[in-house]
Amino acid sequence: MSPNSLNIILFGETGVGKSSVINLTAGGPVAKVSPDADGCTMNSKDYQFPIGSRNITIWDTAGLEEPQMGMNGYYAAIVKANGLIQKLSSAGGVDLLLFCIRGTRITATTQSNYRLFYEVLCNKQVPIALVITHLEREHRMEDLWTRNEGRILKYGIKCTRHACVTCVTNREEKVRESREAIRHLLSQHGSQGRFTMPQDPWFIRLLEHLTSLVSTKSPLGKNISRILTKRCGLDVETAQRLAAQLRYGDRQ
Repeated sequence: MSPNSLNIILFGETGVGKSSVINLTAGGPVAKVSPDADGCTMNSKDYQFPIGSRNITIWDTAGLEEPQMGMNGYYAAIVKANGLIQKLSSAGGVDLLLFCIRGTRITATTQSNYRLFYEVLCNKQVPIALVITHLEREHRMEDLWTRNEGRILKYGIKCTRHACVTCVTNREEKVRESREAIRHLLSQHGSQGRFTMPQDPWFIRLLEHLTSLVSTKSPLGKNISRILTKRCGLDVETAQRLAAQLRYGDRQ
């Protein structure tokens, strides 16, 4: 890992303000803020910009919208997960997770997203920080963390750092404070080591967890193999091997 670069996955549910957080961090409109963005689980778009002498890469990644998913969402998530793993592998791995949540509303979906990204995708090996958004009504935004830190921990969501922010442009002073808070968070992240895994086991690890979230019981088999070849671009032999590993848990 270069001390002058930082690879970040930013994740959270639709509507929490991930694109606005990216623009806040960058200090300008680098990410399009749109309710029509592809909200498919594991869909990601990367943004690169400098902060001082440090090069920042942020993968804006869609999280789960419900604690479970149907088969159509599952198949789409496979394709997106494959693309994300390829991007992360090419970039050398992940340095930091930013979990974007709206206020202190902790739901079953919030907890599922925490497990998906922190425990499964990054194997509990990547520091995770909370970015708590939509706090423009707070007199002092940091007070929200003081009041709710214990409650958030009670839900099993642990973090190394946090930033309390708003991105509402007509609150200039609060936006300035928010930018300072999130940039301070990033500046405090040192060089603990970038997490990565070989692509096949990393992909299978993620697929196994996504499979556990499917709300209907359907046979996997040929459907998975076909998606891996037709939509993920894998060769037939690799697709069949990964599908077998997924079905039988054989990682050897």
